[in-house]
Amino acid sequence: MSEVAFITGATRGIGKKIALTFAKEGYNICINYRKETDDLDVLKSEIEANNVKCLFVKADVSNFEECENAVKSIIEKFGQIDVLVNNAGITKDMLLARMKPEDFKSVLDVNLVGTFNVTKNVLPYMMKARSGRIINISSVVGISGNAGQTNYSASKAGIIGFTKSLAKEVASRNILINAVAPGFIETDMTNVLKPEIKEQIAKNIPLKRMGTAEDVANVVKFLASKDSSYITGQVINIDGGMLM
Repeated sequence: MSEVAFITGATRGIGKKIALTFAKEGYNICINYRKETDDLDVLKSEIEANNVKCLFVKADVSNFEECENAVKSIIEKFGQIDVLVNNAGITKDMLLARMKPEDFKSVLDVNLVGTFNVTKNVLPYMMKARSGRIINISSVVGISGNAGQTNYSASKAGIIGFTKSLAKEVASRNILINAVAPGFIETDMTNVLKPEIKEQIAKNIPLKRMGTAEDVANVVKFLASKDSSYITGQVINIDGGMLM
């Protein structure tokens, strides 16, 4: 039976690339969404072209009950969740002096509380199976900080603490919990930057280029594979050497 991967926030960007990468590896794919769009049908076709099954479940990760219902739907269809990738995230950048309280809270609610909500509901099934992999998508700014991103940086730093603590709690059940911390990655979010700004960013990266969604997806794939069976509680930077 094919293994099942649940990837949150995977309708675009890094999450979408992770979903397609896992589909090529033979995983059945589950993805949450908040609003129905034509893009979902296109993505479903792309995933199922790899001779795997794809399930979309409606859920806002910041809502615990919606996450609970989404996980139940996945279990009803597949009977298992072998890999969870907590990828869903938002940004609402602003200097703290001008940041609205609701913009601080909403970023933490999606990025950090959302990671808790989904993991809390998936974990019992992994514990019963005495097997599972959870990969949380953090960020280098959760390690280094970044001006104008106190909310985002705090949420991503929280994910690192969450990862390390949970790894200690469930290691005896053969459940491995790791995180990845991407740096500057070419996505829709960075494509809006002017070419000269992107060039300046690349100059400050030892590998002299921005990363790709594929760079991130390949590390996540490794952490979900049997090749990483002795790795837990770790944070792997995917940043071209930005942080050393």
